[in-house]
Amino acid sequence: MKMSPERKGAEDKEEGSRMASAALPEPEAVHPRNKGNFKYAFTCALCASMATIVLGYDVGVMSGASLYIKRDLQITDVQLEIMMGILSVYALIGSFLGARTSDWVGRRVTVVFAAAIFTTGSLLMGFAVNYAMLMVGRFVTGIGVGYAIMVAPVYTAEVSPASARGFLTSFTEVFINVGILLGYVSNYAFARLPLHLSWRVMLGIGAVPSALLALMVFGMPESPRWLVMKGRLADARAVLAKTSDTPEEAVERLDQIKAAAGIPRELDGDVVVMPKTKGGQEKQVWKELIFSPTPAMRRILLAALGIHFFQQATGSDSVVLYSPRVFQSAGITGDNHLLGATCAMGVMKTLFILVATFQLDRVGRRPLLLTSTAGMLACLIGLGTGLTVVGRHPDAKVPWAIGLCIVSILAYVSFFSIGLGPLTSVYTSEVFPLRVRALGFALGASCNRVTSAAVSMSFLSLSKAITIGGSFFLYAGIAAIGWIFFFTFIPETRGLPLEEIGKLFGMTDTAVEAQDTATKDKAKVGEMN
Repeated sequence: MKMSPERKGAEDKEEGSRMASAALPEPEAVHPRNKGNFKYAFTCALCASMATIVLGYDVGVMSGASLYIKRDLQITDVQLEIMMGILSVYALIGSFLGARTSDWVGRRVTVVFAAAIFTTGSLLMGFAVNYAMLMVGRFVTGIGVGYAIMVAPVYTAEVSPASARGFLTSFTEVFINVGILLGYVSNYAFARLPLHLSWRVMLGIGAVPSALLALMVFGMPESPRWLVMKGRLADARAVLAKTSDTPEEAVERLDQIKAAAGIPRELDGDVVVMPKTKGGQEKQVWKELIFSPTPAMRRILLAALGIHFFQQATGSDSVVLYSPRVFQSAGITGDNHLLGATCAMGVMKTLFILVATFQLDRVGRRPLLLTSTAGMLACLIGLGTGLTVVGRHPDAKVPWAIGLCIVSILAYVSFFSIGLGPLTSVYTSEVFPLRVRALGFALGASCNRVTSAAVSMSFLSLSKAITIGGSFFLYAGIAAIGWIFFFTFIPETRGLPLEEIGKLFGMTDTAVEAQDTATKDKAKVGEMN
């Protein structure tokens, strides 16, 4: 029986498909994601991020404690502004010291330093007998805060797998908000103590969480990227094996980190003796990032500094630090009512930061950032309008204006917490290449603290000059400029390995390849017994 041409062609095609399939190699087995590894990375990120609770607690507790400090020590508004904002200036010093310390002794030990310094500062403030001693305590506390805000996000980003890096790195902002809420609760809880004790207990009790943190950190591993920078490949390999989703990812991450550190891929021993760069590694880092950056590095630095600047310049510290005064201007009276309203604001901030934590790796950085800034802009306009109306009717209550102020404040902190709040540290810890990451994050944190100091130390004076409502209209204008900046300069980084993010800003592999070539003749491999 003769076969039809169509049937014969179909059988030939099927036979050809079988032969092609047989010629293909068997796919390699892919290991499933290790949930135990994620839990380990989760625990490491959790412990490290707790360092930032010290900043949150100080910001939160000072908002209420300042009311009692002013009454007890009989200080002026100018002295109060300086006391409130000077911590950010001191944190600037701490962030640079933290960058050098973390590159020298490691990220983990630097977290211990941060906790120890903050504990000392809290005790000094708690036992302060006058304004001068209180300011000494503020100085020590500020150094500890600078260490914490620099090292915690860097460590968390370096230990996290790419699939959950946004989620885990956002823990730093979560704990800042937890600290703020604890500070508000502390205000409310100790406000009924005698005047000379209330603010001292509020400040001194901040030593407790930081002391506990110093003990917890010893159970954490060192950052694998820092270990590679020091040539300790075996230790780095062990940490990556515990924190990566799959064994394949652990190998891939190690290769990427080695390339970023200038270690040729074929050098795969336990220890690599890292070559010293001409003129010293520290000078090379400063040259690469500050004095002679490439266009791509300049764009990375601009993006990092910009996001830190706009986070603070949009008035977040004015709302948080001076919340009792803002609520008082909105028509709420009485210490209990003021501190209660402040606690409600802290709860809103904490709840919405948790929303952001679970959405960063699903929605992405850019959509959350743009939505957050647009929402903050609308809320600042609403708050400025409400405060202006209330201010023009000092002898009469305007219910709708009071309601607008309260809703605007709660909505403002909510929008801040779903985007601009957590994304600042997440994004900055991602975009810088390994060799300049610590210094880059320190520069970002420094910009953040300088801007915070300028805002917090000028708010009372600014409010007297252009009214409190006018101050928030000014912040609204800055938020509008910030939205344009984010839309123009901030690319999406969700799901990318840290070593690949530089390509979004125009970086190429040429520099790394050249560094590899130069390293081959200098790097040596040693085996540890």
